Amino acid sequence: MVLSVEEVARLLDAAPGLKYKAALSVAYGAGLRATEVVSLKVADVDSKRMIIRIEQGKGGKDRNVMLSPHLLELLRAWWKAARPRGWLFPGRDPAQPMTTRQLNRACHAAAQMAEISKRVSLHTLRHSFATHLVEQNIDVRVIQVLLGHAKLDTTALYTRVATKTISEVMSPLEHIALKQKEARPPG
Repeated sequence: MVLSVEEVARLLDAAPGLKYKAALSVAYGAGLRATEVVSLKVADVDSKRMIIRIEQGKGGKDRNVMLSPHLLELLRAWWKAARPRGWLFPGRDPAQPMTTRQLNRACHAAAQMAEISKRVSLHTLRHSFATHLVEQNIDVRVIQVLLGHAKLDTTALYTRVATKTISEVMSPLEHIALKQKEARPPG
C-alpha cells in the first residue's frame, strides 16, 4: 500500500499533536521503520551534516539517512516545545521511548482524521517514501542504502509499485513515431 504525496501531506497535517507530527514526519521523511523512529535520541539528529544517525537498525546495522531542512525545522519546533533530553520521542515515562504501538495508533488516528480510506500503517509511510523516491528517478542503490536493505532485490520491489514512473516511460514505439513525424517535410 502506497499513499500519494497529497495523502501523505494530509496525514501529517492531521497528526494528533506536534510530537506525533514530528515522529510521523521522520518516518516518512527519512523512510524509517517504527522501531527506528521510537529509538531515536536527540543526539542522533546531526544538523551540521544534515543527517539522522540510525543505530542498530534491522539486522543490527547502523546507517545515516537524510535530514531535510523542513524536517529539521519541524524537529526543532518539537524540541523547543518539549525539550526532550535523551529520547527524541519520549513515552509517558520520559526515561523510556515512545512505544511503536503509540506511534502506530497516532498514525491510524491521523489517517482517519485525514479521511484516507486506504489501510494505513507506519510501514505505509516507509513504502510511500521509497516509492516517491523511485518516482523522482533516484537510483535504486541510493534508496537501498537509505532504507537499510541488505539486498537490492528487497528495494527493487518498490520499482514495481511506482505506477507514476511506469506511466511516464516513453515507449520505444512512441520514439519511432516521433522520429518519423520529425523526418516528414512540413506541409
